[in-house]
Amino acid sequence: MALVRLQTEDFRNLSPEPVSFSSSFNLLYGANGSGKTSILEAIGYLGLGRSFRVSRHKAVVRHGQTRFTVFGGLDRGTDDGGDYRPGNSGGLSHRLGIARDVTLKETILRVDGENVRSLSRLAKHLPVSVIDPGVFDIVAGGPGKRRQFLDWAVFHVEPSFASIWQQCQRVTSQRNQTLRNGRLDESLLRVWDSQYALLSEQLSEHRQATFDQFSEAFERLVEEVDVPWTRGLKLEFFPGWDRSQSLSEILRNHREQEMKMGHTLYGPNRADIRLKFQGRPVAETFSRGQQKTLVILMKIAQGMVLSRLGRQVTFLLDDINAELDMGHRAMLAQKLRSLGSQVFITSIEHPAPESLWGTSDVPEHRMFHVEHGKLTEE
Repeated sequence: MALVRLQTEDFRNLSPEPVSFSSSFNLLYGANGSGKTSILEAIGYLGLGRSFRVSRHKAVVRHGQTRFTVFGGLDRGTDDGGDYRPGNSGGLSHRLGIARDVTLKETILRVDGENVRSLSRLAKHLPVSVIDPGVFDIVAGGPGKRRQFLDWAVFHVEPSFASIWQQCQRVTSQRNQTLRNGRLDESLLRVWDSQYALLSEQLSEHRQATFDQFSEAFERLVEEVDVPWTRGLKLEFFPGWDRSQSLSEILRNHREQEMKMGHTLYGPNRADIRLKFQGRPVAETFSRGQQKTLVILMKIAQGMVLSRLGRQVTFLLDDINAELDMGHRAMLAQKLRSLGSQVFITSIEHPAPESLWGTSDVPEHRMFHVEHGKLTEE
């Protein structure tokens, strides 16, 4: 599905007027501070439940206000013909909404006019993948970034993943509290160990299954594009513990260590995608440009996994002109087009679609000029 209608209220500097989008490509341009990234951020809220720019909801509320709202209308995507026009509200497949009162610290989530309690009920309808300057930390950053990258795909591939993940988080929290208690309560820890090990196995099985699909897609992709420097690159899923032993056994054998640290040291909370080139971490061997290209390839491979399952991904490409050269921008645009993705691309300069797809092969798209938070279609 694709986001074809967006309306916000008191979200940063954005105009409250509704705007309609193409379910294919949307090109947004305007000066710095005009609101381009804020539009992507609002879209991200519908698919992620949070901002991809800042950690606090309060930062996105218009100055002087205490509450923001984001509403989105979805159609069936590129299979519907790739476009939506105002007045065609009957063509919407789903209506999504999120509101946050930063004073009361209350969030309201709505799907098709009904309140829902779980963020996963909202996010499952709109797979949003962000490509912005911060995304390149997937390679250079810590395991948490790569774990988040993998879990996004697992969430959209495995329907039961969100529930298992939430249960595992709760058990981990209880287990950590017991470890920090200051005295060894072995009987209680064994209870938490048993639940934690069971949930960890289920979680890791889902992660491994999705990683296998991702790895296969990635290998196919690098064969299609001209990236000879990826030969010798190995991607490996590490579940967070040595699978040659049971997790329960590892926890028992490292009881003192965990008591000393006061938190769980083994399990899915330590999972990672290990990226190595000739046995060494990619962050130590690849240039900054190669790392950027690698992240782009990984993002495309994620889209390939969901595309094979009939899911349309909405990609948010924020100011990629500053991060990627023309060749890589064209490769990215062409691959996302072949996947049938919905794409939002922001830039400071007036976009030149022919530079991405060629003068004779420009896909259906809509172009918007952004100024003072308002979109004007050209």
